Amino acid sequence: MNIILLEKIDNVGGIGDEVNVKSGYARNYLIPQGKATVATPENITKFETMREALEAKAASALELVQARAARIEGKVIKIHANAGPEGKLFGSVGSIDITNACNALDLNVERSEIRLPEGPIRATGEYQVDLHLHSDVNVSLTVIVEGESVDAPIDILDDDESQGDEVIEDEANTENLQ
Repeated sequence: MNIILLEKIDNVGGIGDEVNVKSGYARNYLIPQGKATVATPENITKFETMREALEAKAASALELVQARAARIEGKVIKIHANAGPEGKLFGSVGSIDITNACNALDLNVERSEIRLPEGPIRATGEYQVDLHLHSDVNVSLTVIVEGESVDAPIDILDDDESQGDEVIEDEANTENLQ
C-alpha cells in the first residue's frame, strides 16, 4: 500500500516520503495514529500545502525530546531487589521497574522507550540501559541493581513453645480409622 508519511518513522522513512508498506501496518497503525495518509493525488497536493507546518511541528517536538534527553543523560538509577547471596535476583528487574524508578526522579520515561535487548535484568550489578526517546534521539541511562538479602533465619520451635499448637484427636474418628 502506498502511503505518505506525516512524520519520521524508524526503518520506514521521513516526513513527506511516499513509501510502500504492508497494508495491515498502514491500516492498523500508521493511518489511525496520524503518522501517515494514503497516497492519492488529492492527499499529495494536500500534504504539499501542509509540509512546512508538519516540518516545523516535527522540529519543535525534536527540540523538546533533546531537552528531555539532556536531563536524562548521565543519570544513575538505583533499584533494590531481593537477591540471594550470589547476587542472583529472585525474579527480575524489567522495564516497569526502571520506569517507576525514573518517574520517582521526575524523569518522565515511558515503558515503551526502554530498550532491554538482553531481556530483563536477573542479577545485581551496574547496567547501561538505552532509552529510545525519538527516532533520532537515543540516550543511555545507568541502572544499578542492589540486592537485599532475604536470608532470614528459620525459626524452629522448641517443645516448650509448641504446647499451644497441640493437635487433639477426636476419639470417635480414631476408632473408625482403626
